[in-house]
Amino acid sequence: MDLGLKGKRALVTGSTAGIGYAAAELLAREGAHVIINGRTAPRVEAALQKLRAAAPGATVSGIAADAGSAAGCAALLAAHPDVDILVNNMGIFEPKPFEQIPDEDWVRFFEVNVLSGVRLSRGYLPGMRSRNWGRVVFVSSESGLQIPTEMIHYGMTKTAQLSIARGLAETLAGTNVTVNSVLPGPTASEGVSTFVSDLAKAQSTDIASVERDFFKHARPSSLIQRFATPEEVASLIAYVCSTAASATTGTALRVDGGVVRSIA
Repeated sequence: MDLGLKGKRALVTGSTAGIGYAAAELLAREGAHVIINGRTAPRVEAALQKLRAAAPGATVSGIAADAGSAAGCAALLAAHPDVDILVNNMGIFEPKPFEQIPDEDWVRFFEVNVLSGVRLSRGYLPGMRSRNWGRVVFVSSESGLQIPTEMIHYGMTKTAQLSIARGLAETLAGTNVTVNSVLPGPTASEGVSTFVSDLAKAQSTDIASVERDFFKHARPSSLIQRFATPEEVASLIAYVCSTAASATTGTALRVDGGVVRSIA
C-alpha cells in the first residue's frame, strides 16, 4: 500500500531505537525524508547507519538534541524549521512506588514526556497550517487510560498527551492537518527489554519467565499475552501519518494488545 509519503519531511523524536526507530524506518521505506533524533551523536550516527542499510536510497538525516529540554527543542527547530510530519515519540518511564516519587520526578517526567511534544508542536504547526497539510502524532500509552500503580507519574504524562492531542486537533478543524495519539501497550522497546533482562538476572531466571509472570500478574487483561514488537506499533504510526488517514484526527488509537478492557 502506497502511503503517499514520498518527499514528506518527517521528524521522529527519540528515534535511535525501539518504537521511534521502527517508525522512522517505515516512514523512510515509504519515501519520506526522515530526521533521526537522539540525545547523543554516537547513538544518532549508529541509527542512521542502520537505517541506510535497511532502506537503501532513502533520504535520511540526523540531529543529536535532547528533545526533553527547552534547549534541545530549540536546537531541533533551528536545524529543521519545517517538517510535514512530527512524531512525538520521546519519553521516559521508571517504576517507583507513589510515596517515593519526589516533586523533582513529577516535574522531570512532565517536561520530558509532555512539554517535548508541546514545544515541537507549537513550533511546527504554523508551517503545517500555512501549507494546509501535516501530521502530528503523540506516542502515548495504554497507561494513559489505565494508570499503572507502579508508575503513576508516567501514567499522568500519558493522559496529558491525550488531552493535548485532542485539543490541538480541535484548533485545526477544517484543515488538512491531523493530530492523533497512538497508544501502545507493553512493548519490547529498548528500555523495556533492558528492564526485563535486568529483572531476570536479579531473579536468577530467564527473560521468557519474566514475561510470562508480567502478563499473568501485571497485565492479565492482555489478549496477546506477550510484548508487542516496536514494528507492530510503528505500523499504526506510519498509517496515521499517511495520506490515507486524512479523515482520522483528534482520536486515540490503541495498539495495546487488548490490554485496555474497553471497546471505546
